Amino acid sequence: RAYYLLLSGSGASPTPFLSDGWRNIYMEQENDWDRDLLLDPAWEKQQRKVRASESPGAAAGACKMRYFWKDGLAFNALIHRHRPELIDYDKLRKDDPVTNLNNAFEVAERYLDIPKMLDAEDIVGTLRPDEKAIMTYVSCFYHAFSGAQKAETAANRICKVLAVNQENEHLMEDYEKLASDLLEWIRRTIPWLENRAPEKTMTEMQQKLEDFRDYRRVHKPPKVQEKCQLEINFNTLQTKLRLSNRPAFMPSEGRMVSDINGAWHKLEGAEKGYEEWLLNEIRRLERLDHLAEKFRQKAAIHESWTDGKEAMLTQKDYETATLSEIKALLKKHEAFESDLAAHQDRVEQIAAIAQELNELDYYDSPSVNARCQKICEQWDALGSLTQSRRESLERTEKQLESIDELYLEYAKRAAPFNNWMEGAMEDLQDMFIVHNIEEIQGLITAHDQFKSTLPEANKERESIQAIQAEVQKIAQYNGIKLAGNNPYTTITPQSIDKKWEKVRSQLVPQRDQALQEELARQQSNDHLRRQFANQANMIGPWIQNKMEEIGRISIEMNGTLEDQLTHLRQYEQSIIEYKPNIDQLEGDHQLIQEALIFDNKYTAYTMEHLRVGWEQLLTTIARTINEIENQILTRDAKGISQEQLHEYRTSFNHFDKVRNSFEFKACLISLGYDGDAEFARIMGIVDPNNSGAVTFQAFIDFMSRETTDTDTADQVIASFKILAGDKNYITAEELRRELPPDQAEYCIARMAPYTGPDAVPGALDYMSFSTALYGESDL
Repeated sequence: RAYYLLLSGSGASPTPFLSDGWRNIYMEQENDWDRDLLLDPAWEKQQRKVRASESPGAAAGACKMRYFWKDGLAFNALIHRHRPELIDYDKLRKDDPVTNLNNAFEVAERYLDIPKMLDAEDIVGTLRPDEKAIMTYVSCFYHAFSGAQKAETAANRICKVLAVNQENEHLMEDYEKLASDLLEWIRRTIPWLENRAPEKTMTEMQQKLEDFRDYRRVHKPPKVQEKCQLEINFNTLQTKLRLSNRPAFMPSEGRMVSDINGAWHKLEGAEKGYEEWLLNEIRRLERLDHLAEKFRQKAAIHESWTDGKEAMLTQKDYETATLSEIKALLKKHEAFESDLAAHQDRVEQIAAIAQELNELDYYDSPSVNARCQKICEQWDALGSLTQSRRESLERTEKQLESIDELYLEYAKRAAPFNNWMEGAMEDLQDMFIVHNIEEIQGLITAHDQFKSTLPEANKERESIQAIQAEVQKIAQYNGIKLAGNNPYTTITPQSIDKKWEKVRSQLVPQRDQALQEELARQQSNDHLRRQFANQANMIGPWIQNKMEEIGRISIEMNGTLEDQLTHLRQYEQSIIEYKPNIDQLEGDHQLIQEALIFDNKYTAYTMEHLRVGWEQLLTTIARTINEIENQILTRDAKGISQEQLHEYRTSFNHFDKVRNSFEFKACLISLGYDGDAEFARIMGIVDPNNSGAVTFQAFIDFMSRETTDTDTADQVIASFKILAGDKNYITAEELRRELPPDQAEYCIARMAPYTGPDAVPGALDYMSFSTALYGESDL
């Protein structure tokens, strides 16, 4: 009973030796003591002895007073209430008063500096212990513990302040680590995106493009979430610092939110440039492969044609030939010159292709150049040899009389026709690259035009063959034995028929099939374009509408902050549920890229624009939710009513979102503030960086700060001074005694040594520590 009475922070005494507070508490418990004492035989015996000399009321009061302290439990309960670590109250026994009293007196003398005034045996063995001596003893306890109560209050205040500071430091460390990790990832990624080292083959470039797609799908999305979370953590930390009257958090150099946004912007720029470079390189390599194959085909045809030509031009057969043979050789040479002139265009094409391959930095340019150089040198040599042979034949031309005009006519007509067929064969086997339906339809139209010329070409072939047939007919009719093949050309009727059959029956159908397959591929590509455009033309406006709706929600302030927060979270969930449409569009975009489609006339939206819009939408809704949460923190911490918040928002919105100091001054005047000096003071609070703009959060912080009270550095210094016993310094032992262990060690680790004239060994400066907590000095 005495223990629970003392838990209220008071003692009990009917005498003038105690304060009025303790005496009143004692009198309130008098009825409870009466009930207990009436049941105790010792109380009955004591009461009968004092009735004769004292009035009934006084005798009862004295006996109750002595009975209350006599068993020693009250003394122990009093100590246990204020210093529970000194007394194990549960082990005390009511039937052992001597032990109880000695325990209480010894503890008071050892730990509380209260001298031992009474002996336990005197109190227990005396029928009527000295009431004044007991109350004097009790008053010593009262004075000893009254100072401890103040220290406890001061310690509680310090604990509260330190707990806030520890939490803020933890949030700062988390921000620094997250910012460092994100900046390090950006630092590692940008050089990879800025690497423009070209590859030699299409396969290697395709692998680079696949790696870039993996980066877009796998590696970048988590970093987008980390960046968003970093901004949310920074805003939440700044809000908590403002609510606890702490200075704003300034991250380490290079780790500001603006620094991270700048690095992110640089990353996205490098990413865009890298993708454009990849696509351009793929186009370049595709063009190079086409040109290289075309060069090899033309070079092979030319080399096949020139094979043996030098030997033919350098032979001396005309020296032993007959006149007719000489004339035949001359005509044959004329036919060769016609053939040579016909091949001039092919040689020029080979040289032009080689030059283009060099300009496009083809990886195998040395071998191309060597082959082209060989062809050109051989061509020059053929020209010189041709001229030399013509001169030799012309010197003997007078000795030549007969020549077979039909052979000559055959050779002259067969050579261009043969060259035309070789050109047609070359064109029919030529590779083609198109990027849309219009281009392939143009090729199909050109091919149809070519096929329309085949009947006329067949007539020319039949005419040429008729010349050879006429030669045979004349020779047979006149009994002439032909020496061999046509002396003017190596083009035989069989070779013409063979090439013609190859063109008509093999190459033309193959070309038809290739063109139709390419037409089907381009139609498929056009379907992919339309499929992507249909999705993009829906998703693009949807993202724009959502951005505008979020802006309206953040301004209109319909309902309470909790209603707005619930609405925004539901809105966020609806946006997240839209993600499968984005994923589907990504899949369509991947099909387009795999098909090497580089343009889309059906939509103005690109996948890059939609990705950026989607990321901005997610960031905007997250940032808006965070702003509402911070407003709730401000409202709950500062005690701002919903009506006040509505009034602040109405004033803020009325003046165009307070974008500059002039509009903010007008807003303050509408709320009752006036004067340039007052305005300058307020601007120093809401815009410490002199940016010229005031946010709604800063506006709420200012208004709540003007109407509420918070802890200050002076209050914390006063609390430390109480713990230090009015000294200008405090010791580690006093901190460990008065504060919880973790907060005591926190203070000891951060307090600077006290250097005043009254300093003692181990003295700590709590004044500089307290001002540092509120940003008034360095910690």
